[in-house]
Amino acid sequence: MAEVKVPELAESITEGSIAQWLKQPGDRVEKGDYILELETDKVNVEIISDYSGTLTEQLAEEGDTVLVGQAVATVDESGAAAAPAAPAQEAAPVAEAPAAPAAAPAAPAQAQGAPKEEAVPGQGVIASPAARKLAREKGIDLNAVQTVDPLGRVRVQDVEASNNAPVQAAPAATPAPAKKAAAPEVNDDRVEVIKMTRRRQTIAKRLVQVQAEAAMLTTFNEVDLSAVMELRNRHKDAFVKNHDVKLGFMSFFTKAVIGALKQYPLLNAEIQGDHILKKNFYDIGVAVSTDEGLVVPVVRDADRKSFAEIEKDIADLAVKARNNKLGLSDLSGGTFTITNGGTFGSLLSTPILNAPQVGILGMHTIKTRPIAVGDKIENRPMMYLALSYDHRIVDGKEAVGFLVAVKNMLEDPEQLLLQG
Repeated sequence: MAEVKVPELAESITEGSIAQWLKQPGDRVEKGDYILELETDKVNVEIISDYSGTLTEQLAEEGDTVLVGQAVATVDESGAAAAPAAPAQEAAPVAEAPAAPAAAPAAPAQAQGAPKEEAVPGQGVIASPAARKLAREKGIDLNAVQTVDPLGRVRVQDVEASNNAPVQAAPAATPAPAKKAAAPEVNDDRVEVIKMTRRRQTIAKRLVQVQAEAAMLTTFNEVDLSAVMELRNRHKDAFVKNHDVKLGFMSFFTKAVIGALKQYPLLNAEIQGDHILKKNFYDIGVAVSTDEGLVVPVVRDADRKSFAEIEKDIADLAVKARNNKLGLSDLSGGTFTITNGGTFGSLLSTPILNAPQVGILGMHTIKTRPIAVGDKIENRPMMYLALSYDHRIVDGKEAVGFLVAVKNMLEDPEQLLLQG
């Protein structure tokens, strides 16, 4: 009997919830067939079978949390149907019972219980797949492993240095049902109890984690978008005709952010322990709101792309996000994030960092306001900008300078064309 296991997905994804079974016991499956849909904190992925045969058993139910490497189904490669397979399994213990009475009950318990036992030790811990695999092999509880990483990420060397005792199966199995029974009891039919999706749970956990671990500050400025709007109005029809995509504000802001990041590179960095990883490439994350929660797909090498290419990438990623079709490659590795609360009417906000990034720019709604222009008062389309940054490596001078650079380039958008 072959086991279908949750494959390695990405370094930051160690578990998921079964959203939907696509194959049922007794169904014929071929190698490469999708058998279930797994909901992770970033994307939904479909898990395939590595074997051809008959799906004989589902080892977890819809809604259950499963870990990377955990068996979730069994496939009979002989191709036998599920019904005749049952008597064969029942006959096996009878034949083995006289030979090994003590070992007979232990083997099934281990086979059926192992996945549930692994769902507790280390669950919720941020660890690399290699570290999680080593911990499973050594029987080490990741919750008890000490790590020097400031974000609490457990790596292989942390597991190797750990002297924790192996996790005992009996106490580990008891918290599993408690997690399912955590729904609050509300004796009021006017109150609806809704379980948070895995993505929403992860968003909540990470946002709290960022605020607890980063020295986050926000600085504000305002930008006059008269020049950008005038430029858009002049070129919007030709732009759509030539590129088959609308000229929006996001390409201007993306270009302005890249220009400012080149002047203030620490905002395009990451902290690891007592080291700074300064990134000399510009993968810009663009926050997108979906029914399942906020996701941040990434425009790769945005500094090398034209206005049209950026607009197309953002439009394509937004459609994929709302249709739940984003892949892991669409979401990983961003160096800086832009979020536009103005699409919902937000006048001002303080965006929260998208860890491990150290900077995020918040755009807001455009309001026509009276502004002093020389010795005159004119009505201008104004937008408030907010830059949240990690004060551990970015000082106020650099943060303010970055935001002023963004403002200056947007108020004189020809600069964006000149700086490429």
